[in-house]
Amino acid sequence: MTVIWTGMVVLSVVYGLWAGNGPAVAAAAVEGAGAAVELCITMAGVLCLWMGVMEVMKRSGLAQGLSRLLRPVLCRLYPGFKRDRETMDAISANVSANLLGLGNAATPLGIQAARRMAARTPGVASDSLCMLVVCNTASIQLIPTTVASVRLAAGCKTPFDILPAVWLASAVSVAVGILAAKVMARFWRGRE
Repeated sequence: MTVIWTGMVVLSVVYGLWAGNGPAVAAAAVEGAGAAVELCITMAGVLCLWMGVMEVMKRSGLAQGLSRLLRPVLCRLYPGFKRDRETMDAISANVSANLLGLGNAATPLGIQAARRMAARTPGVASDSLCMLVVCNTASIQLIPTTVASVRLAAGCKTPFDILPAVWLASAVSVAVGILAAKVMARFWRGRE
Protein backbone atom coordinates (compact mmCIF):
# COMPACT_ATOMS: atom_id res chain seq x y z
CA MET A 1 0.00 0.00 0.00
CA THR A 2 2.88 2.33 0.78
CA VAL A 3 4.27 1.81 -2.71
CA ILE A 4 0.90 2.67 -4.28
CA TRP A 5 0.44 5.88 -2.25
CA THR A 6 4.04 6.95 -2.78
CA GLY A 7 3.74 6.27 -6.50
CA MET A 8 0.55 8.31 -6.75
CA VAL A 9 2.11 11.27 -4.93
CA VAL A 10 5.31 11.14 -6.99
CA LEU A 11 3.39 10.86 -10.28
CA SER A 12 1.12 13.76 -9.28
CA VAL A 13 4.04 16.00 -8.37
CA VAL A 14 6.02 15.10 -11.50
CA TYR A 15 3.00 15.69 -13.74
CA GLY A 16 2.23 18.99 -11.99
CA LEU A 17 5.80 20.17 -12.53
CA TRP A 18 5.83 18.91 -16.14
CA ALA A 19 2.55 20.73 -16.86
CA GLY A 20 4.04 23.97 -15.52
CA ASN A 21 1.95 24.05 -12.34
CA GLY A 22 4.86 24.00 -9.87
CA PRO A 23 3.58 26.90 -7.72
CA ALA A 24 0.07 25.38 -7.57
CA VAL A 25 1.52 21.99 -6.56
CA ALA A 26 3.58 23.62 -3.80
CA ALA A 27 0.57 25.62 -2.56
CA ALA A 28 -1.63 22.49 -2.57
CA ALA A 29 1.02 20.56 -0.60
CA VAL A 30 1.24 23.26 2.07
CA GLU A 31 -2.56 23.62 2.23
CA GLY A 32 -2.98 19.84 2.47
CA ALA A 33 -0.43 19.60 5.28
CA GLY A 34 -2.24 22.33 7.22
CA ALA A 35 -5.60 20.62 6.73
CA ALA A 36 -4.09 17.31 7.88
CA VAL A 37 -2.82 18.87 11.12
CA GLU A 38 -6.20 20.50 11.74
CA LEU A 39 -7.98 17.19 11.13
CA CYS A 40 -5.60 15.35 13.47
CA ILE A 41 -6.26 17.84 16.28
CA THR A 42 -10.02 17.54 15.82
CA MET A 43 -9.82 13.74 15.70
CA ALA A 44 -7.60 13.63 18.79
CA GLY A 45 -10.17 15.59 20.78
CA VAL A 46 -13.04 13.33 19.78
CA LEU A 47 -10.96 10.20 20.31
CA CYS A 48 -9.91 11.37 23.78
CA LEU A 49 -13.55 12.01 24.66
CA TRP A 50 -14.73 8.56 23.63
CA MET A 51 -11.70 6.78 25.09
CA GLY A 52 -12.60 8.51 28.35
CA VAL A 53 -16.18 7.30 27.98
CA MET A 54 -14.89 3.75 27.42
CA GLU A 55 -12.70 4.00 30.54
CA VAL A 56 -15.63 5.29 32.63
CA MET A 57 -17.74 2.41 31.29
CA LYS A 58 -15.01 -0.03 32.28
CA ARG A 59 -14.53 1.36 35.79
CA SER A 60 -18.25 1.71 36.49
CA GLY A 61 -19.00 -1.86 35.48
CA LEU A 62 -21.07 -0.79 32.50
CA ALA A 63 -18.60 -2.50 30.18
CA GLN A 64 -19.12 -5.76 32.11
CA GLY A 65 -22.89 -5.31 31.74
CA LEU A 66 -22.53 -4.71 28.02
CA SER A 67 -20.30 -7.77 27.85
CA ARG A 68 -23.01 -9.87 29.53
CA LEU A 69 -25.59 -8.41 27.14
CA LEU A 70 -23.47 -9.28 24.09
CA ARG A 71 -22.38 -12.68 25.42
CA PRO A 72 -25.24 -14.79 23.94
CA VAL A 73 -24.59 -13.44 20.44
CA LEU A 74 -20.81 -13.63 20.77
CA CYS A 75 -20.94 -17.19 22.11
CA ARG A 76 -22.81 -18.22 18.96
CA LEU A 77 -20.24 -16.49 16.75
CA TYR A 78 -17.24 -17.79 18.72
CA PRO A 79 -18.37 -21.14 20.19
CA GLY A 80 -14.83 -22.36 20.83
CA PHE A 81 -14.19 -19.48 23.23
CA LYS A 82 -17.44 -19.29 25.18
CA ARG A 83 -15.72 -20.69 28.29
CA ASP A 84 -12.66 -18.42 27.94
CA ARG A 85 -13.81 -15.33 29.86
CA GLU A 86 -10.76 -13.16 29.09
CA THR A 87 -11.04 -13.73 25.35
CA MET A 88 -14.79 -13.11 25.39
CA ASP A 89 -14.23 -9.92 27.41
CA ALA A 90 -11.67 -8.73 24.84
CA ILE A 91 -14.08 -9.52 22.00
CA SER A 92 -16.91 -7.73 23.86
CA ALA A 93 -14.73 -4.66 24.41
CA ASN A 94 -13.82 -4.68 20.73
CA VAL A 95 -17.48 -4.91 19.70
CA SER A 96 -18.41 -2.15 22.18
CA ALA A 97 -15.76 0.18 20.76
CA ASN A 98 -16.97 -0.57 17.23
CA LEU A 99 -20.59 0.10 18.25
CA LEU A 100 -19.48 3.56 19.39
CA GLY A 101 -17.68 4.08 16.09
CA LEU A 102 -14.24 4.10 17.69
CA GLY A 103 -12.23 2.21 15.10
CA ASN A 104 -8.97 3.53 16.57
CA ALA A 105 -9.91 2.30 20.05
CA ALA A 106 -11.32 -0.98 18.72
CA THR A 107 -8.09 -1.95 16.97
CA PRO A 108 -5.95 -2.63 20.08
CA LEU A 109 -8.86 -4.48 21.67
CA GLY A 110 -9.27 -6.58 18.53
CA ILE A 111 -5.55 -7.31 18.46
CA GLN A 112 -5.71 -8.45 22.09
CA ALA A 113 -8.61 -10.80 21.29
CA ALA A 114 -6.86 -12.07 18.14
CA ARG A 115 -3.66 -12.85 20.06
CA ARG A 116 -5.61 -14.83 22.63
CA MET A 117 -7.41 -16.73 19.86
CA ALA A 118 -4.24 -17.35 17.86
CA ALA A 119 -2.51 -18.88 20.90
CA ARG A 120 -4.71 -21.98 20.49
CA THR A 121 -3.77 -22.57 16.85
CA PRO A 122 -0.27 -21.16 16.26
CA GLY A 123 0.46 -20.42 12.63
CA VAL A 124 -3.11 -21.14 11.48
CA ALA A 125 -6.04 -18.76 11.34
CA SER A 126 -8.95 -20.59 12.96
CA ASP A 127 -12.55 -20.07 11.87
CA SER A 128 -13.14 -18.00 15.03
CA LEU A 129 -10.15 -15.78 14.30
CA CYS A 130 -11.36 -15.23 10.73
CA MET A 131 -14.82 -14.39 12.11
CA LEU A 132 -13.24 -11.84 14.49
CA VAL A 133 -11.42 -10.16 11.62
CA VAL A 134 -14.62 -10.05 9.55
CA CYS A 135 -16.74 -8.66 12.41
CA ASN A 136 -14.07 -6.14 13.39
CA THR A 137 -13.69 -4.96 9.80
CA ALA A 138 -17.40 -4.75 8.96
CA SER A 139 -18.58 -3.72 12.48
CA ILE A 140 -22.02 -2.38 13.26
CA GLN A 141 -21.77 1.25 14.32
CA LEU A 142 -24.52 2.84 16.37
CA ILE A 143 -22.63 6.11 16.78
CA PRO A 144 -20.17 6.75 13.90
CA THR A 145 -17.90 8.95 16.01
CA THR A 146 -14.88 8.97 13.71
CA VAL A 147 -16.86 9.74 10.56
CA ALA A 148 -18.88 12.42 12.35
CA SER A 149 -15.70 14.08 13.65
CA VAL A 150 -14.20 14.11 10.15
CA ARG A 151 -17.41 15.68 8.83
CA LEU A 152 -17.36 18.23 11.65
CA ALA A 153 -13.73 19.10 10.89
CA ALA A 154 -14.69 19.58 7.24
CA GLY A 155 -17.30 22.15 8.26
CA CYS A 156 -20.49 20.08 8.28
CA LYS A 157 -23.22 21.65 10.44
CA THR A 158 -25.01 18.33 11.06
CA PRO A 159 -22.33 15.63 11.23
CA PHE A 160 -24.70 12.95 12.55
CA ASP A 161 -27.34 13.23 9.82
CA ILE A 162 -25.76 10.15 8.22
CA LEU A 163 -26.99 7.83 11.02
CA PRO A 164 -29.71 5.93 9.09
CA ALA A 165 -27.35 5.25 6.18
CA VAL A 166 -24.56 4.15 8.54
CA TRP A 167 -26.89 1.84 10.47
CA LEU A 168 -28.18 0.22 7.29
CA ALA A 169 -24.79 -0.10 5.61
CA SER A 170 -23.06 -1.47 8.70
CA ALA A 171 -25.85 -3.98 9.45
CA VAL A 172 -25.79 -5.25 5.87
CA SER A 173 -21.98 -5.45 5.79
CA VAL A 174 -21.84 -7.41 9.05
CA ALA A 175 -24.59 -9.80 7.94
CA VAL A 176 -22.91 -10.45 4.60
CA GLY A 177 -19.49 -10.79 6.27
CA ILE A 178 -20.74 -13.32 8.84
CA LEU A 179 -22.57 -15.29 6.16
CA ALA A 180 -19.47 -15.33 3.94
CA ALA A 181 -17.24 -16.40 6.85
CA LYS A 182 -19.63 -19.24 7.75
CA VAL A 183 -19.91 -20.42 4.12
CA MET A 184 -16.15 -20.24 3.57
CA ALA A 185 -15.50 -22.13 6.84
CA ARG A 186 -17.74 -24.98 5.66
CA PHE A 187 -16.32 -24.90 2.12
CA TRP A 188 -12.67 -25.07 3.20
CA ARG A 189 -13.38 -27.59 5.94
CA GLY A 190 -14.93 -29.82 3.28
CA ARG A 191 -11.80 -29.58 1.11
CA GLU A 192 -9.33 -30.61 3.84
